[in-house]
Amino acid sequence: MFVAIFGSVEQGIIYAIMALGVYLTFRVLDFPDLTVDGSFVTGGATAATMITLGYNPILATICAVFAGFIAGSITGILHTKAKINALLAGILMMIALYSINLRIMGFTLDSGNGRPTIPLSNSETIFTSMATFWKSLGIDEAINNTLRNIGFEQTPNTWGTLFLMIIVTFIIKFATDWFLKTESGLALRATGDNPKMIRSFSANTDTLIILGLGLSNALVALSGALIAQYSRFADVQAGIGMIVSGLASVIIGEAIFGTKSVVRTTLAVVCGAVIYRIVIALAMQIKIFDTGDLKLLTAVIVIIALVLPKAIEKRKDQKRKAKRKAERLTQLTGKKEGESIA
Repeated sequence: MFVAIFGSVEQGIIYAIMALGVYLTFRVLDFPDLTVDGSFVTGGATAATMITLGYNPILATICAVFAGFIAGSITGILHTKAKINALLAGILMMIALYSINLRIMGFTLDSGNGRPTIPLSNSETIFTSMATFWKSLGIDEAINNTLRNIGFEQTPNTWGTLFLMIIVTFIIKFATDWFLKTESGLALRATGDNPKMIRSFSANTDTLIILGLGLSNALVALSGALIAQYSRFADVQAGIGMIVSGLASVIIGEAIFGTKSVVRTTLAVVCGAVIYRIVIALAMQIKIFDTGDLKLLTAVIVIIALVLPKAIEKRKDQKRKAKRKAERLTQLTGKKEGESIA
């Protein structure tokens, strides 16, 4: 059980980067971007293809980020310049990316034909390089020996991946916090809140929307590239339902940790992604579920995350109203008693 939860935390901290991208579009820009399902695979496909062709894993990951940025920017152009509905623009780009991703993965074949999967089992990735360096430090043995002494029979093979991704994810989180407080970031937030108002200040909302969608899908593609290297393969079907997972992470995090500030909200999104993966892992331990029920579980979790906070808030509001009513009744009763005595 401990190893399963540990694996979920590892995956959750990687998917948190994708959740931050979803947060930028759905919460900051108020844009229902379905490009995510395609750009996630674009990141994995680009990184896996370049790694297979012999490129450095870090360079491959950077190129994956640029590929995601381009995909998101095209969605923004379709919406702002071609005047296509936001939801439809995302759907069109998601559909187009399916074929594009097959073509990208097909570059690893001599024929150049589309390819649905790319194995990375024998290739060097960011995580294999990190594992080699981490193993030389001897930290794994110290941590695992301590856990065994406490009573844990099974321990992770390496802690290096988790520590690496915590550092990378929080660097991205702090960079997002910084960007949203800059002039461009504030204009981006204003575009999502009130586009007419920000246009009255001579801001180009079209450019801001394209920039926001590009940055969002760049983060999504980065997450896809890292997941492909983590799982040691890239799959063209990996992005199905990814937007729902991202939304679940955002909603769960906001419901638990709140949204009083940008710094707190982005932290909530990161924690929400980890919590979501842990909940999925625990649910899959129940014997009545199998791997085919994963999407159903995701939908149920999102429904609960949407309904429960509203129900709790409604209950609190009813209690506040009842308390105010009781206070008014007490005041009125006190006044009547005072008048009768007089």
